[in-house]
Amino acid sequence: MKNVMQAVEISAFGPPEGLCLAERPLPQPGAGELLIRVAASGVNRPDVLQRKGHYAPPPGVSDLPGLEVAGVVESGDAAAMAQAGIRVGDRVCALVAGGGYAAYCVAPVAQCLPVPEGLSDVEAASLPETFFTVWSNVFDRARLQAGETLLVQGGSSGIGVTAIQLARARGATVIVTAGTDEKCAACLALGAHHAINYKSQDFVAEAQRITEGRGVDVVLDMVAGPYVAREVECLAEDGRVVIIAVQGGVKAEFNAALVLRKRLTITGSTLRPRPVAFKAAIAKALREQVWPLLASGAVKPVIHSTFAAADAAQAHALMESNQHVGKIVLTWTT
Repeated sequence: MKNVMQAVEISAFGPPEGLCLAERPLPQPGAGELLIRVAASGVNRPDVLQRKGHYAPPPGVSDLPGLEVAGVVESGDAAAMAQAGIRVGDRVCALVAGGGYAAYCVAPVAQCLPVPEGLSDVEAASLPETFFTVWSNVFDRARLQAGETLLVQGGSSGIGVTAIQLARARGATVIVTAGTDEKCAACLALGAHHAINYKSQDFVAEAQRITEGRGVDVVLDMVAGPYVAREVECLAEDGRVVIIAVQGGVKAEFNAALVLRKRLTITGSTLRPRPVAFKAAIAKALREQVWPLLASGAVKPVIHSTFAAADAAQAHALMESNQHVGKIVLTWTT
């Protein structure tokens, strides 16, 4: 095997043009890790933040962006792979803390999952970041149950299309917000029960109308800032807001009396710095409870577009334009 590889690196913090194809040393898997020959890499909002200089990788993690990959296992820790039932040559997808924009990527064995039956590498690469995030926050942290109502802010995003499908498959009613009527229609086509155009409708009033004044049980919030106060208003008793991004700002003021009276929970998390053991538990739950839904077609990857790795800047420009529905994926040839 050659000792160098192609990778997309951040040559300068700032606009998408700072992404460029470069040659890097081939990474080497350590204890509990394996090496993947990457066929496709998912593009996510945290990659954009890292490119802008606002989201540094955790200590010891590659400075290359990229949090999810799919490809073929090249080598790795034999004992860890045997315990996980993974062999050289297997097709896998993996959640990584960095380094995914590369032709080869090291991943913890415990954060690798088999490519679901019938899925392409591009589809598989679109799964880990959003599925790990939605499972951890909507079902583990916010404890969404069958029969409850979920409000997803930004239903047409990669996170949003995943949350719609998983929540519906698990028996919840799903309300989404989106910025255009076309995006609202796309969300309804994916299984959302109701879609609110937040530019022409008040999502608080609409959520109350849809639930006949009861309110929603869980809000998945990627905006934060001024949205938090409005989400508190549209929660049902014992409702939960889970914040996973702060696109609207890091500060929020809200009616604490409503929190007390309705026994509300406002929580949140970020996945990237969490330890391997934490992510391994999510991977186990996904394999048992979600991977069969993917294999059966009950839940489907939603790919908006693909770009060759050399065109990563164009992929980031598209993401920042907010014109996409679903995931954006880079492809590699090795």
